[in-house]
Amino acid sequence: MRDWLTKDIGWKIFSVILALVVWVTVHNIYQEPGAATARARENTYGDLPVLVVSEAADVHDFRVLPATVSVTVSGPPEAMSTLQANEIRATVDMTVGKELRRKVEVSMPPSVTLVAVEPSHVSVIVPPPKNKTP
Repeated sequence: MRDWLTKDIGWKIFSVILALVVWVTVHNIYQEPGAATARARENTYGDLPVLVVSEAADVHDFRVLPATVSVTVSGPPEAMSTLQANEIRATVDMTVGKELRRKVEVSMPPSVTLVAVEPSHVSVIVPPPKNKTP
């Protein structure tokens, strides 16, 4: 039994050290994404107006209900401290399809991540065309 422990002791010690180095390296790689999210800051911007995107030839006066949404975003503290509400745009795309219930699309600076939009869908109201009287 003693020969089993002492035979090739140098290789055994080297193997244990190499295994520890591999474990520490893998552990640090998996810890980096978690550390980045721990430093991330979250802000909520309420009452952002929902803009309607339509074709230039479309003369309808679209309205959306509700007219405003609340957007929650996260990002690095330095980006979040300078982020203004006017840098976040909530839009509804009316160029494709005829559905009157649309998903709100949000655009923001590249360093910021969208967390939530409340409400995520809005109703689009298309008023009847105005009659022109001669």
